[in-house]
Amino acid sequence: MELDRGYLIALEGIDGTGKTTQGTLLGDYLEQCGLPVVRLREPTQGPWGQKIRKILTEGRGGITPDEELQWFLNDRKEDVEQNIRPALDANKVVVIDRYYYSTAAYQGALGFDPQKICADNEAFAPRPDRVLIFSGSLETSFERIAQGRDGFSSFEKKEYLKKVHAIFDSFEGPHIRRIDSDGSVDAVHRQVAAVADDLLGIRRAR
Repeated sequence: MELDRGYLIALEGIDGTGKTTQGTLLGDYLEQCGLPVVRLREPTQGPWGQKIRKILTEGRGGITPDEELQWFLNDRKEDVEQNIRPALDANKVVVIDRYYYSTAAYQGALGFDPQKICADNEAFAPRPDRVLIFSGSLETSFERIAQGRDGFSSFEKKEYLKKVHAIFDSFEGPHIRRIDSDGSVDAVHRQVAAVADDLLGIRRAR
């Protein structure tokens, strides 16, 4: 199956919603359909992304919220230049685990304006063709986080995540699709695949 242009699909939501698992399944599904897929994740493994990941595991220390936000922007600019735009220009499907909506939600919960963060990012970052926002019960997400590893990262304090969840719920637009993340892995994947089918014109035997 050939595409006439590149497509960008972003998977968003708080940790514990299963979006990373679903991103893997979506990439596998699209490849099985014969599509060229580039799988990305933010923060990246680049120098700015590594600084951000250190905050996730060790806490912010003396880093101010403004500095932290700038690190996200720097990391994303590199990702756009080095990975996202080249893949889109090559008519590939980019599946990205977290994008600027995550920055808007997580930094918005620290007091920044989520809409301004989105606007600032859209000045240089391609707007996704689809944003899949994984949303379900907070209790289920917290249980999955606790089962997945020991404790919560610095971005995963419960009261903080409630604010993040509310900001994700506030995003609107024709490119946004909400995915009920509380079901089984297969049930959630069916929702995700249906969105991809519609976007990319994939025809499956029913």
